[in-house]
This record gives sequence, C-alpha cells and structure tokens, in this order.
Amino acid sequence: MDNNMDVTFQKSKTNVLLLENISPTAQRIFQNEGFPVESLSGSIPHEVLKEKIKDISVLGIRSKTIIDAEILENAQNLMAIGAFCIGTNQIDLKACSQKGIAVFNAPFSNTRSVVELAIGEIIMLFRGIFDKSQKLHDGIWDKNSKNCYEVRGKKIGIVGYGKIGAQLSILAEDMGMQVYYYDIVEKLALGNAKKCNSLDELLAIADVISIHVDGRKENFHLIGAEQFKKMKPGVLFLNLSRGHVVDIEALAENLQSGQVRGAAIDVFPTEPLNNQERFYCQLCHLPNTIITPHIGGNTEEAQENIAQFVPSKIISFINSGNTIMSVNFPNLQLPQFNGAHRLIHVHNNVPGILSQINHILARHGINIVGQYLKTTEDIGYVITDIEKNHDNEVLLEIMNIPNTIKFRVLY
Repeated sequence: MDNNMDVTFQKSKTNVLLLENISPTAQRIFQNEGFPVESLSGSIPHEVLKEKIKDISVLGIRSKTIIDAEILENAQNLMAIGAFCIGTNQIDLKACSQKGIAVFNAPFSNTRSVVELAIGEIIMLFRGIFDKSQKLHDGIWDKNSKNCYEVRGKKIGIVGYGKIGAQLSILAEDMGMQVYYYDIVEKLALGNAKKCNSLDELLAIADVISIHVDGRKENFHLIGAEQFKKMKPGVLFLNLSRGHVVDIEALAENLQSGQVRGAAIDVFPTEPLNNQERFYCQLCHLPNTIITPHIGGNTEEAQENIAQFVPSKIISFINSGNTIMSVNFPNLQLPQFNGAHRLIHVHNNVPGILSQINHILARHGINIVGQYLKTTEDIGYVITDIEKNHDNEVLLEIMNIPNTIKFRVLY
C-alpha cells in the first residue's frame, strides 16, 4: 500500500496536468469541478514528467507520452489517467492497477474522423491527386487519366476490424468497394464484407490495404518486407493505426520499386514531441505518398467529443467511485450514495479482503448500507456505503488490511 496515501481528498489540491494540446474544453470541465489545471501544448521529456508527476492527481495525455513503471513509481498522488485518444498502449496498465490508478480512454469519440481521413486518402491515391496538385503548384499542367481510377468495384482489405475498421468497412461498401477484412479476434461481418482466414489471404486479394490494429508489441512490423511481397503489384497502402506496425524502410523500398503504387501514412515509428521539432522519414518526397502528422483523430468534432467524454469518466470516478469504461479497473456503475459515507478499497486480488472489511465494520457496530465488489485478474475493487457514525480508527484498520493498494473515503 502507498505509505503516503490520503484517506480523503480536497478538490483544491487535486491537481490536473494535461499534455499534448488537449482541447481547452477538458481544462474548463476540470476547473468547473474545482480542480487546479495546468495544460501544456506538447509532451514533456520522460525525466521532467518523472519529477512533475509527484504532485499530480489526474494526468491527461494523448499518444506521445509514455507512462511506464518508472514514471508511476513517483506518482504517489495520482488517482486517474485519461488517454484522450483510443489507444492505451503508451500506458503501463498493469503498473497502474498495482498503484491503484484508474485509466480511462475515448474508444468511440474520434472513430468517424479517422475513417473519413482514410476514405479521402483512398480516393486521392486512386486519382493521384496529391502529385497532380504539387505539379500544378509548380506550374505544370498535367491533365490526363493515366493511372487514375474510381474506387467503385475495387477490393479493400481492412486489417483490424475493430471500431474504426468496421466503420470504414461500411463507408467503403457504400462507395461500391468490395470489402475484405482480417482480425485475430472473431468479428461479425457488416454488410457484405467477407472475412479472410489469414493475413496472407487478404494481402493477395486487396487493391488497397488499410491497417487499423492496436499498438500491442505483438504487432511490431506486422507489415514488413515479406508482407509487401505478398501484395498485388500496384497496391495502395494506408496506415492510420500505430507507427511501429509497419516497417517504414520496407514500405519506402516498395514505393520506389512500384510494388506499392501509393501510400497514405499518418503514424510513424518516431514522432516529434511537439510542433517545434523537425520531422524526417524515408517516405518524404516519394511519389503518390501522403504523409500526415498523426492527425487521424484531429478534427474539431472529435477533439470536442474526447474533451467531454474522458473528463466526465474521471470526475465520476473521483466523485463517486464509478469505473465504467475504465480500461484497467473492474467496471462498476454505482448508485448515488445519500446519507452515507462511501469507502473505496482497491486491493490485490487475493481471497478474504471483503470478509476482513466486513469484520472490521461489524466489530465497530457499523451498519452497511450497500456493498459492491468486482475483480480483475490482478486487483479487487470494493465499494462499501456505511452509516455516517464512525470514528477514524475504523478507517485506519481498513487502510492497513494486508494487500491494500489504495483506500479513500467519500463524504
């Protein structure tokens, strides 16, 4: 258990740190709740964050900030982390659980924005719009239909059929494309989409391939030199998922050879920490290649949705203990607690914790108004609503139960 743990919290001391240019709406929501907020436009170096995290209760990040066990070692006051994006692979979720830190993300809020970018890029790649536009900027009038195609009737292969992949499937089919997909998890086909039984099967079929997998380490170089060889000559290739999923050097070689006729890449193995850093990769200046600075979910609508969704989940967790849609805590939707105190107990998932809590309460003659327990493989989460008449000795005893990770009281 955290030796510096506070049983209660004060909103005026619940410091919030928002990194990576999170929408001002999020800052306003936290401030309206009474939390002091600091908002920075970029990520910050690991060593700086390691020191700064000591006084932070709520941390908001996007995809660039890495939250590892070393950072969390100093996070004595941290209650919650908000990932203002879909992915949470940049966060050590197991270490967060072991520290009693709840993590929330935005699994739906920017899906449409990513899909619309993919659709737009597919059309532009089939028509060679990017190169024609650049030529015209240089004064070259290149009006011809060579290597320009409609998307209608073309086969799109979607690797990863989650929220983004499935929505792309629907819109692509609406435009007349034939949809094929591959996912390691069994997923229901939408519309007329056809499931491929292997990645190789999809690679051999598709005229355009779009990657929408998560950032788990097993997906490192999921697409590399061998996979590009298995694609149809002249394939179009998109990656709007995670930078390390694709071997960029292999992609560049296949663009130069013509095996890949065009590409749209929004994510890269190494990305600048902020807008002031210079960027370069092997794809720069290659023909029919669209590269964008990780902006798949960067629309006003998406960022506004995320800026409302994530803070609402964190505030609900802090104010009432609700953990619905947490990615690492047991999910509990709790009722309002009126005329009671709420004890929130996070512990290692070992037998007997609930009985020890109840034994302490019974020994002190305290009536339980309501009680809720849920576990994951690693941790247990017990919420106990009790009558208001109790002394601090009760709280200290519960706090000191062996295997307690974090304990707090809501009044």
